[in-house]
Amino acid sequence: MNINRTAVRWLVLAVVILSFTRVSFSQVFVSVRVGPPPLPIYAQPLCPGPGYFWTPGYWGWNDEGGYYWVPGTWVVAPVGMLWTPGYWGWGGGFYAWHPGYWGPHVGFYGGINYGFGYGGVGFVGGEWRGGAFYYNRYVTNVSVSSVTHVYNRSVIVNSTATTSFNGGEGGVKAVPTVQEEAAAHETHTAPLAEQTHHEQAASQNRQNFASENHGRPAVAATARPADFSSHSVVPARAAGGEYHTPEISPKEARVASPAGNKGGPNEGFRPFTPPVKAGASTGSASGGTRSSESRVNDRAAQHSSNTTHSAPKQNSHKPSPPPRKEKAQREDRRKGR
Repeated sequence: MNINRTAVRWLVLAVVILSFTRVSFSQVFVSVRVGPPPLPIYAQPLCPGPGYFWTPGYWGWNDEGGYYWVPGTWVVAPVGMLWTPGYWGWGGGFYAWHPGYWGPHVGFYGGINYGFGYGGVGFVGGEWRGGAFYYNRYVTNVSVSSVTHVYNRSVIVNSTATTSFNGGEGGVKAVPTVQEEAAAHETHTAPLAEQTHHEQAASQNRQNFASENHGRPAVAATARPADFSSHSVVPARAAGGEYHTPEISPKEARVASPAGNKGGPNEGFRPFTPPVKAGASTGSASGGTRSSESRVNDRAAQHSSNTTHSAPKQNSHKPSPPPRKEKAQREDRRKGR
C-alpha cells in the first residue's frame, strides 16, 4: 500500500513538473526587427556565499519600451547543474531570443562573450566537485573568508568584444561545437523562479531601458536576484559601444509569432543547433573552452586547446563541365541533325 502511495505521489509530481515546463517553455519566444545594443562594461559583485552561481546580464525585450537590461546576478544553483545563458540570434529577417537553461553541461550561447567565465564557448568560472561548487578565482569575484571551495586557473584573453547577438551584420560568427550540439540534446531545466522574478522586476524600471540609459544601465549587476538596493548593485562602467536609436517603435519592431506555434516541452530552452552529425562525439560539453580573464566583463578568451567557433563556409565547388562527346550531341540536336 505504501509503495502504491509513493508511486502515486511521484506520478503527480511528474505531471506538475511537466505542466510547469510546458507552460514556461511556451511563453519564451520573442522575435524583433531591431538588434540589441552592445553589452555594457561592468564589474561582478562579490559572490554572496557557497552554492551561488553567476548568471550574466543580458538585454531583454518589452513590447512597450523595447530593449531593457536584465542585470547579471548570483543565484543558488541546482546541485550539479550549470547555466547556459540565453542569446539573441539573427535569422529569417529578424532577431530571435534563445532563452537560457540549466543542464549538466554548458551548451551553445551564440558565441557571445558575457565575461566572468563565459567567454563565448563553455564556462571556466567554476566546476562541480561532488555536491560542492568550486570557484575559479581567476575569473570570479569570491572572498575566501566566506567561500572556501576555490581554485586558481588562468585563462587567455584575446578579445574584448561587446557584441550582444549572433549572426547577421555585425553579429558574432559562431556555430555550435560538437560538444555544444550534444549538450543541446540533454535534459534541461527552466530558469529558476527567482530568475524569472529578477527579469520581471528589471522590466519595471525605466532606467533599465536602452532608450533611457543608451546602453549604460545604472544597475548592471546585483548580488542577489531582484535586490536593487543601493548597497548591492553595481553600475555599468561604460556602454559597450555607440547606442543607435531604432527607427521604428517597439510595437512595430515586434514580430508576431506564427499561428499555433506555442512551443513544446523543452523547445524554448534549447538554443538552435544543427542536427548531430553521424559519428559525432556525445561527450561532455561542460566549460573549459574560452573565458574572460577579468572580473570586469572585458570579454573573452581563447580556450587552451584552441577550440573556437567558426562561421559556416560557403560552398565554392562548381559543377564540372559536361564531357566533350555529350556537348557535341547537344549541338547536333539543336541544329536538327
